[in-house]
Amino acid sequence: MAEHGGGGGCCPPMDLFRSEPMHLVQVIIPIESARLTVSYLGDIGLIQFKDLNAEKSPFQRTYAGQIKRCGELARKLRFFKDQMSKAGVTPSAKFEAKTDFNLDDLEVNLGDLEAELTEINANSEKLQRGYNELVEYKLVLQKAGEFFKAAERSAAAQQRELSSHQAGEESLETPLLKDQESTADQGKQVKLGFLTGLVPKGKAMAFERILFRATRGNVFLRQASLEEAVVDPNSGEKVNRSLLHFYLPCLGECFDIKYPFDVEKNVFAVFFSGERAKSKILKICEAFGANRYSFAEDLCKQAQMITEVSGRLSELKTTIDTGLLHRGNLLETIGKQYEQWNDVVRKEKSIYHTLNMLSIDVTKKCLVGEGWSPVFATQQYKEETPRQITIFCIVDVMFQITICINLMHIKIFCFKIQYALQQATIDSKSQVGAIFQVLHTKELPPTYFRTNKFTDSFQTIVDAYGVAKYQEANPGVYTIVTFPFLFAVMFGDWGHGICILLATLYLIFREKKYSSQKLGDIMEMTFGGRYVILLMSLFSIYTGLIYNEFFSVPFELFSPSAYACRDAACSEATTIGLIKVRDTYPFGVDPAWHGSRSELPFLNSLKMKMSILLGVAQMNLGIILSFFNALHFRNAVNIWFQFIPQMIFLNGLFGYLSLLIIVKWCTGSKADLYHVMIYMFLSPTDDLGENQLFPNQKTIQTHQGESYTALEGTEDSLQVEAGHDPHDHEGFEFSEVFVHQLIHTIEFVLGAVSNTASYLRLWALSLAHSELSTVFYEKVLLLAWGYNNVIILIVGIIVFIFATVGVLLVMETLSAFLHALRLHWVEFQNKFYEGDGYKFAPFSFALLGTEEE
Repeated sequence: MAEHGGGGGCCPPMDLFRSEPMHLVQVIIPIESARLTVSYLGDIGLIQFKDLNAEKSPFQRTYAGQIKRCGELARKLRFFKDQMSKAGVTPSAKFEAKTDFNLDDLEVNLGDLEAELTEINANSEKLQRGYNELVEYKLVLQKAGEFFKAAERSAAAQQRELSSHQAGEESLETPLLKDQESTADQGKQVKLGFLTGLVPKGKAMAFERILFRATRGNVFLRQASLEEAVVDPNSGEKVNRSLLHFYLPCLGECFDIKYPFDVEKNVFAVFFSGERAKSKILKICEAFGANRYSFAEDLCKQAQMITEVSGRLSELKTTIDTGLLHRGNLLETIGKQYEQWNDVVRKEKSIYHTLNMLSIDVTKKCLVGEGWSPVFATQQYKEETPRQITIFCIVDVMFQITICINLMHIKIFCFKIQYALQQATIDSKSQVGAIFQVLHTKELPPTYFRTNKFTDSFQTIVDAYGVAKYQEANPGVYTIVTFPFLFAVMFGDWGHGICILLATLYLIFREKKYSSQKLGDIMEMTFGGRYVILLMSLFSIYTGLIYNEFFSVPFELFSPSAYACRDAACSEATTIGLIKVRDTYPFGVDPAWHGSRSELPFLNSLKMKMSILLGVAQMNLGIILSFFNALHFRNAVNIWFQFIPQMIFLNGLFGYLSLLIIVKWCTGSKADLYHVMIYMFLSPTDDLGENQLFPNQKTIQTHQGESYTALEGTEDSLQVEAGHDPHDHEGFEFSEVFVHQLIHTIEFVLGAVSNTASYLRLWALSLAHSELSTVFYEKVLLLAWGYNNVIILIVGIIVFIFATVGVLLVMETLSAFLHALRLHWVEFQNKFYEGDGYKFAPFSFALLGTEEE
């Protein structure tokens, strides 16, 4: 039990049947040792502090400033983590942080690192922007230079054509050519302006149309698309596909640094006349996000500018590489200590948050804290001698590990909280020690179960419905067996069970790897319940052997079938066509039933009756646990006027039905149990005839409805029973109790019928699983096999595998899991489980990471 006997008892304490005994403790801590004391208490994680300053806002509390500092440090650490993630730097493995770490030094150190990293990022961004601008400028010089070269070649060709016309004979066209020449001479006196730059390719057509309309066609635009996308220096967006790879030989690795958005652009050159047109063009370029760059008409200057830009690009590339190398080294240095700093900041923040829950005494020299603590953490147990330990291990081999572990816990937890307080006083060099005392209170303590990685998942299933009331019987102990077993009753197929077992063993063998990784929601839930699934698979193999189904195929595993066929048409006949030639099949269903005409009626009858037996047994267990609850809380009224009537009603009706089922199985009687149960109430005096299963059955059924004499008590007797200790209970009102019990009586009577019927889902889901498995086997696998075609056979096998995994191993598993959950939460736990407690949430550094995730 959860009760730890004071002194060395002969039996080890059970940690799951009832929650740990708790008591309210008070700690008075001097101011100078408060932080270190709370830190030590966080290391052991055995006190749940109460908030004694609930009326104050977070900003009015004593240590609000320290919490703000820790929040700022956490912000800087998040900034470092984001930078490391972008640079591909992985923080080093987590190791234990120092509890005496100076927070002031850490604050200065992180501030300097943040300033340095921010400056490096700003310089890198500035240099990268300049680099991208020079890349665009170089492309403009190259592409726009081609425009001017093409124009010069065109002008030279026109000049040669004009000269050839002038050298020929005069004709009617001669005056016109002279006019054109004179006009060309006059045009040389008009200076045309031009602008060059780059515009996004997607906006090029709209850019051209707007220019034409704004200047009424008085511009000349030339465009040329670039072969490769360029990085827009003015874009603030960053995407995964825009990566520049800088190989750093010193680090021996490739850093993927994300830079601004890659854009496909066109180089343009706009020729115009007049300042008014230039002003319009500049505004249009700004509106379309076009980057403008200066350009020289002279070809020699163009070549010189290209050379200068190429040199500057080379210098900037070297500078950027050096900056990235320095940035990478800095992030590597941060990554080595990141986890340590993160642990320190989280612990310090939790320490000051806990200190804010403590109240300051009148002298303002001490902090007073109250909280809940398990009794074993403050109580000294008598240490067992090695001889006694050996005796225990020999006498009870099954509990050898449990006994040894619990005795080790006795040594570890002796005065553990008091020892932490004393150690904090010594380490803080305080002249006054902390005061620890136990308070007496009538408040309901929190519920605490000590679980391990195996029992934790089962306890989580129970807690999902409701946390047990303090010291209430814990259904999690029985859920360890009943939950996977009821699941297996619905899922029984030892082939499917083996598949689930293999998947679960993979998770268990690699639990160290997965426990240190951040998994997805579904994977995390599956991994957390790996031991539940392990037992589910083992029980499924067991029930599958009972049902004799391996992917719906029966096997003669334990012996040949007890029956033999008279003729070839035997499989289409009922049991009349079978001859029993051997002893009864030793374990499970005889394979001769599978495939026969009477298979479905036989298995339906078997599974339906088995469901009723299991349901009545589990509901009886729930009522028996209500007796232990009443006994533990010393509630005699619930024993006499609730437990006993419930047992009589449930077993007088459904317990009797279960007895009839067992007797019918043992005797081979052909009695109709429906007729027996119905006419037991309608015609109790009629002769049973062939429905009689055992002697004196009629007499027993006649007296089934007799009232329970203990219920014939008067109001006075009820008051005496309920009011045996008037000092510890509130005033007793018979009318309130009567109405309350009347409602619960009606609920129990109706619930007994509906809950028993609800257990028939065990039969229904088992039948559905078996039939689905048979359909997939016969209509997919065997059908494909019958075609004698390799391709059809391969397709059939693939479809069979996907159908089995998707429907039977995933959907059916989830369905059976949810139905088993319903049977435990409603049909089983409503007999005894109140579930209105609250969970023990101690101040513990070990729980910080879990809570934040």
